[in-house]
Amino acid sequence: MDDLKIEPFKLISYDSGNSFLLTVGEYKTEIFEKREDEGFEGNGYDWASLAKVFLDEKLPDLKDKIGFDPEGSMFCAYCNDLNALKEFAIGFYNACENKDLIEDLFSRAELD
Repeated sequence: MDDLKIEPFKLISYDSGNSFLLTVGEYKTEIFEKREDEGFEGNGYDWASLAKVFLDEKLPDLKDKIGFDPEGSMFCAYCNDLNALKEFAIGFYNACENKDLIEDLFSRAELD
């Protein structure tokens, strides 16, 4: 998994499954600031809302495989299928690095 270029995200494989993680608060904060007046803070729940829009619109075939378990300070996606999680992780990271795309996706995210 070291060949994946997805920092500051981390992809971790366990015996019991796989996780895609981000400690929130430093990466892409400007995305969430644009909707701060609606209650978005950039916490793990907000990241999960954004990731769900990405998954629904860009990788709908993975919707039934990828789960989310965010916390206030951490975004977490998980999946038993490592290849499916890698596909999601790379796609979501690339979307985050595309300012226009991620802002468009975030315009449809709902506050959790």
